[in-house]
Amino acid sequence: MSFTRRDILKVVGAAGLVSISPNLAFAQVEGIEKKSLTIAVGGQALVYYLPLSIADLKGFFKEESLDVKIVDFAGGSKALQAVVGGSADVCSGAFEHTISLQNRRQNYSAFVMQGRAPMITLGVSTKNMPDYKEPADLKGKKIGVTAPGSSTNMLLNFFLAKHGLSVSDVSIIGVGAGTGAVNAMRSGQIDAISNVDPVISTLEHEGLLNPIVDTRKLEDSQAIFGGPMPSSCLYASHKFIADNPNTCQALANAIIKADKWIQAASLEDIIKTVPEQYLLGNPDVYRRALEASLEALSPDGIIDPDGPQTALNALDAYNEEIKAEKIDLSKVWNDRFVKKTSS
Repeated sequence: MSFTRRDILKVVGAAGLVSISPNLAFAQVEGIEKKSLTIAVGGQALVYYLPLSIADLKGFFKEESLDVKIVDFAGGSKALQAVVGGSADVCSGAFEHTISLQNRRQNYSAFVMQGRAPMITLGVSTKNMPDYKEPADLKGKKIGVTAPGSSTNMLLNFFLAKHGLSVSDVSIIGVGAGTGAVNAMRSGQIDAISNVDPVISTLEHEGLLNPIVDTRKLEDSQAIFGGPMPSSCLYASHKFIADNPNTCQALANAIIKADKWIQAASLEDIIKTVPEQYLLGNPDVYRRALEASLEALSPDGIIDPDGPQTALNALDAYNEEIKAEKIDLSKVWNDRFVKKTSS
């Protein structure tokens, strides 16, 4: 019988002999400029942001001599506003926000990845729209997103534009990223939803959702967007990165430790690690959510070289404000930190 490295890690971890892979023992970063900092996130309990939670819960930030405060918001656009407004130092959010910000002449860069596919599912209510047949059926309907302007809204807009519809054809409603989103569908307040796990798996389990777009699998995501579509990441202003390079290196190290820990861990390990409220009352459904989205999580913090262009193409497809020819993609991703970690 042969064993993979992942199998060995699981056995050793279960025996309590090591807490993390030997590959996670990165060199300690010296001269950290800002040891206490705030990270804004829009829906921390989502699988989309699992590496951030694991980095916190497993003590990887502390191992890097960082005192991190995570502030949770209703959606990624709200977290973005906190960073731009100065109440947070770094955002744990969707990669495409760095492009939207540059379009508004605000320079932000992602510097470590948590996801390599959006993990977002758009589906219709089996209760309100049992006879759904085509995208045109969404006209006049109420569609829930985590928050207006968030990545869940982006996928919805992209889908509408792809099928000859516009945002004015529907009503977009912010429903959050947890029990509020689930309850909005249960009660019939919305006719469709664009959200991520465990919300989506919970609704599927209850028979309330008919998925029409699903980007939890790499193959499906690439088919929809026409290439690799980067998703959750840590991003910060160019000024913050320039002023705090060692802090950013420590943050990147912690997230990459989390990325790798997730890949080596069993689903049960992950379920036992996250807070109970992440499970939305059903560990079995959360397990299904992990199974559905796990391959979309980054294994190493690195961005696919074609990813930024795919993200720009997606934004350009539906957002008339985006001036694609004026976007410098070399400025929305800073790979110096992940390169140093993996070297």
